[in-house]
Amino acid sequence: MVEFRKVRINDLGRVITGKTPPSANPKLFGVAYPFLTPTDIDGAARYIEPERFLSQAGCEYQQRLMLPPHSVCVVCIGATIGKVCMTSRPSFTNQQINSVVVNEDEYDPFFVYHLLTTLRDKLKANAGGAATPIINKSAFSEIEVSVPPLPAQRRIAGILSAYDDLIENSQRRIRVLETMARTLYREWFVHFRFPGHEDHPRVVSAVGEIPAGWEVRRLGDIAENMRRNVPKGELDQPQPYVGLEHIPRRSLALDDWEMTTELGSNKLEFRKGEVLFGKIRPYFHKVSIAPFDGLCSADTIVIRSRRPEHYAIVVACVSSDAFVAEASATANGAKMPRANWDVLEKFQVVIPTSGVAKKFSALFTDIIAQQQTLIFQIQTLRRTRDLLLPRLLAGQVELAEVA
Repeated sequence: MVEFRKVRINDLGRVITGKTPPSANPKLFGVAYPFLTPTDIDGAARYIEPERFLSQAGCEYQQRLMLPPHSVCVVCIGATIGKVCMTSRPSFTNQQINSVVVNEDEYDPFFVYHLLTTLRDKLKANAGGAATPIINKSAFSEIEVSVPPLPAQRRIAGILSAYDDLIENSQRRIRVLETMARTLYREWFVHFRFPGHEDHPRVVSAVGEIPAGWEVRRLGDIAENMRRNVPKGELDQPQPYVGLEHIPRRSLALDDWEMTTELGSNKLEFRKGEVLFGKIRPYFHKVSIAPFDGLCSADTIVIRSRRPEHYAIVVACVSSDAFVAEASATANGAKMPRANWDVLEKFQVVIPTSGVAKKFSALFTDIIAQQQTLIFQIQTLRRTRDLLLPRLLAGQVELAEVA
């Protein structure tokens, strides 16, 4: 069997704590360099695309904090402490993330990435702060881990990365399907270039010209907010639970959740196919379709179409940039703004004829079905990888090729 030895995290490479450039200087932000924050890191994807980027000026402002490709970034504050990702290109982080620029002469960066994904409980145990757990750079650097020789690291990383590659391929296919769905909605319901549109002259409406036979309605006329309250306490059997942290940004594909047997606070019940809209800080654009029945945070608006033929229109509408912008503009609260369904149900929606609605729904729901098939494939790959991970890191799997 391969022998493992104890080292500290700072033995793996250079530890860097990020920093947020002054927001008062907008020239430091741009599109050139990814700027990662804890809310960007979902703990599921190896590589992520953040919401914010720095400009070349921002890069020069904090050049010493630049992370090269294959650096390993770890969230070190709050409820998401211990979530990990990897840089795919030169990047920066804020001060709530500690990163390891791996010494590749002695350690494999992909091995280090997988190694650090197992430290969440240890990081929480070492974190200080009563209200908000936080682990500083010094404490993070001193945490002990076990590592095998470099050839074994590379073998372990190769096995685990094969799963990551398959997962990322499925995620790319999901994004392609997402683009197809949004393009379809935009063509049919924004530009009104649906099949047979040539035979439908435009007429004046409250939102501008629309095809003859179509009408403008309130969202609440075709969709409803489902509030199936579930009180806190123990459950009869494990159920899927979706917190706001599980809902991805700008994606209908919900590919992360957890199983729970006890609720610490009141939750909501949702059904397969319903839309989960994260109402806290709606500008995060957390809107996804439930691929199963389950429970979710009470800070979620659960939206259901009133009629089957309007299902795809409801989904496309509430996940659109225009609707999310309206939710953000009308949210209540300064520090933690919350979207309000009583306001959002008045959002104006263009409703087509029944024939067009049914055709659109058939195309759109087929795309969603393909996405959800890929979601469950991803879950199977993750479960297999995560079962294998601790055994590999504990030296319980024979690596004959490098032993």
